[in-house]
Amino acid sequence: MTVAGLDKRPADAGGRGDEAVRAEAGRRRTFAVISHPDAGKSTLTEALALHASAINQAGAVHGKAGRRGVTSDWMAMERDRGISITSAALRFEYAGGVLNLLDTPGHADFSEDTYRVLEAVDCAIMLLDSAKGLEPQTLKLFDVCRSRHVPVITFVNKWDRPGREPLELLDEIEQRIGLRPAPVNWPVGVAGDFRGLIERATGGYTAFTRTPGGAERAIETHLDAAAAAAREGVAYETAAEELALLAEVGAEVDMPSFLAGASSPVLFGAALPNFGVRRLLGALTELAPPPAPRLDAAGEPREVDAPFSGLVFKVQANMDPAHRDRVAFVRVCSGRFERGMVLTHAATGRPFATKYAQAMFGQDRETVDVAYPGDVIGLVNASALRPGDTLYADVPVAFPPIPSFAPEHFAVVRCRDSAKHKQFRRGIDQLDTEGVVQVLSSDARGDQAPVLAAVGPLQFDVVLHRLEHEFGARSELDHLDYAMARVTDPDGAGVLAGQRGTEVLTRRLDGALLALFTDKWRLAAIQRDHPAIRLTPLLAGAE
Repeated sequence: MTVAGLDKRPADAGGRGDEAVRAEAGRRRTFAVISHPDAGKSTLTEALALHASAINQAGAVHGKAGRRGVTSDWMAMERDRGISITSAALRFEYAGGVLNLLDTPGHADFSEDTYRVLEAVDCAIMLLDSAKGLEPQTLKLFDVCRSRHVPVITFVNKWDRPGREPLELLDEIEQRIGLRPAPVNWPVGVAGDFRGLIERATGGYTAFTRTPGGAERAIETHLDAAAAAAREGVAYETAAEELALLAEVGAEVDMPSFLAGASSPVLFGAALPNFGVRRLLGALTELAPPPAPRLDAAGEPREVDAPFSGLVFKVQANMDPAHRDRVAFVRVCSGRFERGMVLTHAATGRPFATKYAQAMFGQDRETVDVAYPGDVIGLVNASALRPGDTLYADVPVAFPPIPSFAPEHFAVVRCRDSAKHKQFRRGIDQLDTEGVVQVLSSDARGDQAPVLAAVGPLQFDVVLHRLEHEFGARSELDHLDYAMARVTDPDGAGVLAGQRGTEVLTRRLDGALLALFTDKWRLAAIQRDHPAIRLTPLLAGAE
C-alpha cells in the first residue's frame, strides 16, 4: 500500500513552527463525495485514486462476478450487496498537495454516517447521474452541506450514457437548490454520444479513448478549437453555441461565491471509463479550500496553527479481522500531530496515548508519524472514544458534539443462543459505540432484549450481519410499531407511563430518555393533552 504526502521525518526533525503547520495545512484538501445511491460514487472514488496514482488499477462495478471490488468498499457485506455501508478514508498525493478523500454511504438508511463524515471535510463533490439529475438523497445531503457551510463542486457523471440536456441539468440545480451553477468544462456530444470536453477558461478540447474495462486511465487527446471543430463537426458547433449562452448569462466560476455556498463549479465526465476524472482532480486542488479555523463549542475559532486538536468523526471495529481492533477516525483540526504524543480526551479529561497511529487507505493502513490539519488519522484500540469526541494537546478545547438523527424504525434484538450472551452484549455495545445503530434499554425489557433505533431498516441488516460474523452471536429481530422519537425528561416519562401507543426508553450511550410514538397523530394528541411535557425533536434524518 502507498500512502503519500505524509511527513515521515522523526518528530524532532524540524517543521514544528506555526509557519510550517500553516504551510502543510495549505497543501491539504479534505473532501467527501456525496450522491444518491447508484449515481457512481464509489466508482468515482476509485477513479480519483487511480488518476492520482494511488492505485494501479481501478475496481470494477459492484456485483460483477470475477471483478475486483472498489478500494473504499472493504466490508464483505458491501461487496456482496454492491452498496457503500460505511464511510472510508483514502489519502493520496496529487500535484504537490495531499488529498484526504472520505467516501460516504449513498443509501438514505446510512445518512447518519454520511452526516458525521461531512463534519470532518472542507469541501464536497456532489455527484449527479446525467439521466436523473438531482435525486432525493442528493437533496438531503446538499442540505447538510449548506447547514455545515461546506462548499460544493458538482460532477455530472455517466455522460457516456443516454441522459438529459446539460443546460436542463444546470437549470435544475439553480431552481431546486438555489445554487448558481458555474461550468468549468462543457461536453461535446449529447449524453450517450460523449465526444469530449471543452475547457471554458482556455478553449482547449480533450477527447477520450477508453481502456479495457475502464481499469486504467483513459487516453486523452488534446486539440485546439479549430482542430476540434473540424473533428467533431455539428456536435462541436452545438457545444460552442451553448458556451456562448453561458457567457452571456455570466455563469463563471467565482471563488467568493463558491466558498460562501452560493455557487458551484460544475464539471462533466464519466467515472467508469475515467473520462474527465483528471480534470476533476485538478479542480479540487485549484478550488477546494484548505483547512480553516474550526469553531469550538463556545463559538470561538481554533486556528490551524494552534496546538493539536482533533475531532473523532467515526469509530470502526474489526477492520482487520485478524486483530479485532477498534479504530477511531480523527480529523486533525489544528497543530501538528506526532505519533506517541499524549493527548487529552475532552469528554473525560483523561490522557490518551497515540502510540498506534495510522494513515488509512480503505481497509489498508500504514503507521503515520506526523500529520497536519486536514489529515485523517486512525487511532487503534480507541475503546474510550466515540463519534463527536474531541482530543487536544496543551490548550484545552472541545468541539460541538455531532447530533444524532431522529430514528424512524425500532426493533427488539435477541440472541438466538443463550450461551452466546456475552458475545451478544459485547457486539451490541460495540455497534452502539460506533454509531451503527442507536441502542435503547429499559428495566421492563431487560438486558437480553435491547431495542435498536435506526434511521433506515438496512441498519438492522448490518447489525445482524456483524453480530453473527464478527461476534459469533446469531440474532433475530422483533419489529416494533413505533415510527417517531422525541427526547423527554423524567417528568415527561412519568406522564407518558402507561399511555397507549407510547414507550419511554433510555438511550444507552448518553443516558437520554427517548419517548417513542406509533405515529405523528399519537404524538400530536399527547402534546395537545399535555402541553407542558418536554418532547424535543432530534436532528432530522431521512424524513
